[in-house]
Amino acid sequence: MSKKIACLLTDMFEDSEYTEPANAYRDAGHEVVTIEKEKGKIVTGKQGEAEVEIDTSIDEVQPEEFDALFLPGGFSPDILRGDERFVWFAKHFMEQKKPVFAICHGPQLLITAKTLDGRTATGFHSIKVDMENAGVNYKDQEVVSCHDQLITSRQPDDIPAFNKESLRVLSQ
Repeated sequence: MSKKIACLLTDMFEDSEYTEPANAYRDAGHEVVTIEKEKGKIVTGKQGEAEVEIDTSIDEVQPEEFDALFLPGGFSPDILRGDERFVWFAKHFMEQKKPVFAICHGPQLLITAKTLDGRTATGFHSIKVDMENAGVNYKDQEVVSCHDQLITSRQPDDIPAFNKESLRVLSQ
């Protein structure tokens, strides 16, 4: 069954952490909708390899419209967590126990949403202490699944495992 996946994204995302999972989700028949402050804006990855046209504005969507949330890494999550609209949007998925796929720095939005206490997860090594301070049981593994709801990975090298686990959860 096809799922509709919200992707919170802005400039300075980690190119491959968006493009590879997004392509895998689409190849499996799912819809990926990019969300930023401004619909139609072109956002650029920090490596300069990927440009993405934003599908919709955060003001035009509700989290109830989506089956899952995808949070690529890079500097994008840190930029977005400065805006309460994105924090609230991410918090909804965690509270409603909908699938959340966060790689590298993606968990920063979930830290700010205060939704990680008691969860088992991973992320880029530079946010390990932040995650632990948020109550995470941090695991240094390529992919961590917490109750088949929160799927996290550390870095671009983990993308194959991240994609496999995310797609497994989406197929449920």
